[in-house]
Amino acid sequence: MHSRLLKTLPGLGFFMLLATAQAGDTVSGHVFHDLNGDGLRQPGEPGVAGVLVSNGLELVETTADGAWVLPAREDMDLSVVQPSGWRVPVDERQIPQFAFSYKAGGTPEALRFGGLPDPGPLPETVDFALQPAPAGETFRCAVIGDSQTYSNQEVGFFRSSIVSDLLDEGLEAGDCMIYVGDVVGDDLDLLDRLLAAGATVGVPQWLVFGNHDLDFDATDPAHSGDSWRRMVKPTYYAFEIGQATFVVLNNVVYPCGESDAARPGREFCLGDRPRYNGRVPETQMQWLANLLDHIPQDRLIVLLHHVPLVSFSDADRPVHQTDNSAEIHALLEGRPALSLAGHTHTLENLEPGEWYAGWQENVGVGPLPFRHIVAGAASGAWWQGNFDIDGIPMALQRMGGPKGLVMLDFDGADYRERYRGARMDPRRGQWVSLNTPAFRDWHETLNAWMEQPEEERDPVPPVSVHDLPDEFMVTLDDLAEGVYLTANVWLGSRSTRVRARLGEGEWFELERTQAGQGEAPLTGALYADPFSVRRQASDARRAIVSRSGDPGTQGYESFKGRRNQGVPRPQGRSLGDRNVHLWRVRLPASLPVGMHALTVESWDRSGRRLVDRQVLEVVERRPPRFWSDAGW
Repeated sequence: MHSRLLKTLPGLGFFMLLATAQAGDTVSGHVFHDLNGDGLRQPGEPGVAGVLVSNGLELVETTADGAWVLPAREDMDLSVVQPSGWRVPVDERQIPQFAFSYKAGGTPEALRFGGLPDPGPLPETVDFALQPAPAGETFRCAVIGDSQTYSNQEVGFFRSSIVSDLLDEGLEAGDCMIYVGDVVGDDLDLLDRLLAAGATVGVPQWLVFGNHDLDFDATDPAHSGDSWRRMVKPTYYAFEIGQATFVVLNNVVYPCGESDAARPGREFCLGDRPRYNGRVPETQMQWLANLLDHIPQDRLIVLLHHVPLVSFSDADRPVHQTDNSAEIHALLEGRPALSLAGHTHTLENLEPGEWYAGWQENVGVGPLPFRHIVAGAASGAWWQGNFDIDGIPMALQRMGGPKGLVMLDFDGADYRERYRGARMDPRRGQWVSLNTPAFRDWHETLNAWMEQPEEERDPVPPVSVHDLPDEFMVTLDDLAEGVYLTANVWLGSRSTRVRARLGEGEWFELERTQAGQGEAPLTGALYADPFSVRRQASDARRAIVSRSGDPGTQGYESFKGRRNQGVPRPQGRSLGDRNVHLWRVRLPASLPVGMHALTVESWDRSGRRLVDRQVLEVVERRPPRFWSDAGW
């Protein structure tokens, strides 16, 4: 007997129904080899044995003929765990189709983006199609953090930067794209256009649920992901490629409430305005434990979640970390593992054994048991700032990395990570600069102005980027007071090595500003990256206006229609004042006057080499900076 494909709203997946039946104690179906690729289970199409199927809590392996049976739940995502060597179908958006979302009666409250409809009776059978995937244990995945588009204009920025770079990467069958949350910015109507752009890369797009992808008008955490479930896929699930098991977690609880507020620092969960908190709910934790019971100990577990388990940049802010990180670490004890997150708009490559003050106090975590990568943001600093040469906002991230994406190369249970800055030479991976007395004075002056209430301070900043002297010219007095050579290695980690030399002289080592041995983030002008702060400090795009243009194009729009207009000023609300991927060394006061060729090299843990060259000029005193009309 042939199955009938049920056509539903996008994202509910390729699943087959026979007759419908009243909801009972169990739900069942088959996982089958879709020989002709039509998504329909035909006579002679064999079942696939040993495949995991889940109801969002329990998991079961299919029998020899591909059959499975699970307890039925009132609110569940029935899903197949794509097994290694196989692939689930994708829709026209390259979104994998592996799940059927069922919520008895549908979402019980009216939501702007629709929620889940009433599905009627539970299907009598739910079947999942599989087709063979390219063999082998080597593959690549592009990890995209926080594309976070608030408008169609910003979808265009994403298309013309990140997607264009991915076309250059040449991803192939068997590779993947992973969005680690905040795929859009509070407007789920932008999803289809953004995913259509990503689909041009031609590989499956796996999505993580973020705090800007939810139903903000939901009054119960059980419903805040319902529109996402209808439009895309479950908010948590798993899939396999090669020797890696990817585990997608939803650690955004919205609106958070009394159970969250019971922990110190989460009192905001009881305020008048609904808020989110970083936590993996209990049912999902039990699902994770059940899933791991089925996964061999030697497989690489790749956790994909939006809010970091821990964060350097927000070590003192519990809302931007995950309450039960320690319990997740315990579940993975002894396994090879990797955590991939977004959310903070920073790049953080945190190694096993590394830790910072605030982790233990806020989420009960000390030295890390495995690598945690916060993958930065495709939107950088929320698509703000001046245009680059391609007409896309420069939008450097909070610790100075460019907008871009992380590329992961997998080989069995091993992997290598690298970062690609958007619309940049892929061989580039660091900024080189000098931290001088003049820079530190300027940074402190501008930061003090920014810390004043906006309605009370002079609208014109006390200093601008124009007030900074020549970046690579220093005086003998500067050297005596302290000049530091800095290298901001975008995806640098504790294993990164950085060295430099002047001319053909001896190499000398640069030291990472953070040791990662339990100390708090070091802050202030001395720990900032002068290269990126210079560019973050002058957002002149806000001052571009016209006499007869569209009122909406005067200055520019960001976030949810927020206007950025007026005199140039620093991008965002604060200057960069801390960095987990900054290396530096103090230059000797004895450097002779003259021009010095400067070479800076860095190597990551995989031996990838980055090189930057500059000319350092040492003078007794600075020459006149501007045009002189003497003698004219």
